[in-house]
Amino acid sequence: MKVLVVGSGGREHALVWKIKQSPKVREIFCWPGNAGIAEHATCLPGSPEDVEGIVKFIEQEKIDLTVVGPELPLMAGLTDEIVKRGFKVFGPSKLAAEIEGSKVFAKNLFRKYGIPTAKFNTFASAQEAKEYIKELNSPCVVKADGLAAGKGVIIAQNTEEALRAVDLIMEDKTFGSAGNQVVVEEMLVGEEVSLLVFTDGKTVVPMVSAQDHKRIFDHDQGPNTGGMGAYAPAPVLTPELQDRVVNEIIIPTVKAMEKEGRPYKGVLYAGLMVTDRGPQVLEYNARFGDPETQAILPLLESDLVEIMEAVIEERLDRLQIKWKSGHSVCVVAASGGYPGKYEQGKEIFGLEEAEKVDNLTIFHAGTSKRDGKIVTAGGRVLGVTAWADDLVEAIDKAYQGISKINFEGMHYRKDIASKALARYK
Repeated sequence: MKVLVVGSGGREHALVWKIKQSPKVREIFCWPGNAGIAEHATCLPGSPEDVEGIVKFIEQEKIDLTVVGPELPLMAGLTDEIVKRGFKVFGPSKLAAEIEGSKVFAKNLFRKYGIPTAKFNTFASAQEAKEYIKELNSPCVVKADGLAAGKGVIIAQNTEEALRAVDLIMEDKTFGSAGNQVVVEEMLVGEEVSLLVFTDGKTVVPMVSAQDHKRIFDHDQGPNTGGMGAYAPAPVLTPELQDRVVNEIIIPTVKAMEKEGRPYKGVLYAGLMVTDRGPQVLEYNARFGDPETQAILPLLESDLVEIMEAVIEERLDRLQIKWKSGHSVCVVAASGGYPGKYEQGKEIFGLEEAEKVDNLTIFHAGTSKRDGKIVTAGGRVLGVTAWADDLVEAIDKAYQGISKINFEGMHYRKDIASKALARYK
């Protein structure tokens, strides 16, 4: 079969890498891809949001399965247009993807259906948001309503920081129209964890849990990023807690979406906080996480294409999904200056040397090829991912690999998976 993957990041490289392992797949295309993806697939120039261009290509090439990686094409209705033309696509509809596209919609859904989440209020007026914050007079979280590439969440330790966050989002429009509304919610205390599930709208099958590292610097210091690394599984989410998350949060959400006339099919990603009062949902993403996917997919034993087809055809309940035991660790190499301004076009050295490490692969996130050389083309450049039976060994392999790579301004965190290590000691 012919498969098209839409997107250009580390998540898409991981998806292409895993899809290529399926005996069902004959040819893979990626729109637009990157320098690493080009080693496994035919990359096509174009924007992931070019719905018309993508659909036209699917029709011309008679693509058997399209996999939508990023959130923007989902919110632009790419899935709907592909389905309309009678082709198979893995990814939720535009209406279903609003669970990520609008935090106001998601939080109101949680309230309506009693899904455990932080106490909150939503505002379309900056003045009203500020008055509420002054009344709260305590640490809180201010979130832009719309999509902001993982950066629209500001954790405010005091009232002044929260008021500045409202100005930044609603007045300065730092995140554009995503800041037309805000959510102001209580600051939950606990440990964050991600649980991604496959769902066909009826059956829910969890993947192995993962923990992302959002902040740019070690020990969770500095501004939020799209994610500086991840590991799987995350021991904070014990089997008992995972069952609670599935039964008290995810299944009720899937049922709620059905009741709202927005049936959800694809990957549903729950960002959770494990608190003293139990697991609480922080937010949902309507697709595979990045960089969580780079840590999760190396542990998947089953054929990913078979799973995707079962989701599309609503027969997930008849599939047995198998996972490898062991641990996986992904460390992100970022451009100097990220998540702020950074330069591109820096030549990357040491990739071949790094890939000689056993059970290690390098997922390209922001790379391109220029004059036969692989150069940087984004803020997050590479995800160096290693796996092993033992967590310490997986961490060592990942850092052994990344130590062999360099480019001007390269930066990476040195403490990925340290929270997991502390739990195993």
